[in-house]
Amino acid sequence: MRSSIRDLMNQYTPIILDGAMATEIEKQGITIDSELWSAATIHDHPESIKKVHLDYFRAGADVATTNTYQATLAGFQQSGYTELEAEQFIQDAVSIAIQARSEFWEGLSAEQKQTRPYPLVAGSVGPYGAYLADGSEYTGDYALNDAGYRMFHRSRMQLLKEAGTDLFAFETMPNFDETKVLAGMLKDEFPEEEAWPSFSLADNAHLCDGTPLAEAVSFFNAFDQITAIGVNCIAMNRVEPAIKVIRQVTDKPIVVYPNSGEHYHPLTKQWEAAKMQESYGSASKAWFKAGASLIGGCCRTSPENIRQIAEWARA
Repeated sequence: MRSSIRDLMNQYTPIILDGAMATEIEKQGITIDSELWSAATIHDHPESIKKVHLDYFRAGADVATTNTYQATLAGFQQSGYTELEAEQFIQDAVSIAIQARSEFWEGLSAEQKQTRPYPLVAGSVGPYGAYLADGSEYTGDYALNDAGYRMFHRSRMQLLKEAGTDLFAFETMPNFDETKVLAGMLKDEFPEEEAWPSFSLADNAHLCDGTPLAEAVSFFNAFDQITAIGVNCIAMNRVEPAIKVIRQVTDKPIVVYPNSGEHYHPLTKQWEAAKMQESYGSASKAWFKAGASLIGGCCRTSPENIRQIAEWARA
């Protein structure tokens, strides 16, 4: 039963995404402190990942994002695993999400299945900077040529596709050139797949590498396989301004999934608490009214935040 974002949006809006993975794993008493970040749990604690996916589905999520943002062949091999083991881990992450989806769906009554779409599994493709784990994923301050980006991303995308993902999520992208290459790969090497790119921002109108958000979004209008576009892992108060910029330059559905508002220090790997802000429920409703069609959460968000979206979206 393979569906697509387009199929879902023809029946439901907004589409509800899931939220953070790593902090929900940590709530289970598991320490995440290696350069692999939450990807280490694919091998060490796969059951913890499945629980998180199930918690988000039960909270109302229509899409599970695989725990592969930091999962790359190079990263696993750098941590001492073989290439074959690394390939298996990436595919295992997809299998875990699919298993959770099946378990959740089979547990619904026939009546419940009429009220929500069959969930999708999005294969998370994080930026090259996430592999570097040196803070550059928050600045976009890295550069490979076209062939270098393709070589880095190809294996993971192929493995995600083969394992059964419904689409790719090119997420938390700080570097415009890298995202252009990913779109080119989608067209040239994965012509039957679809994806959403979502950018991380330096301010309300610029990617982390300084590229104007309007310029970046406009570039993807020519790619039919890009079925939504937006921003993620930004503070909640930046979402509406970003939606306004995006809506001015594209008719594609807009995807937004901000973080909790806490500030992450990449070198110390510590979080700084956020100031008091609007509830996720009321904020997400405002994002929908502003033009967002796919809404979820990123770092430090929880199933409770996703439930707050579902309360008004499914009313």
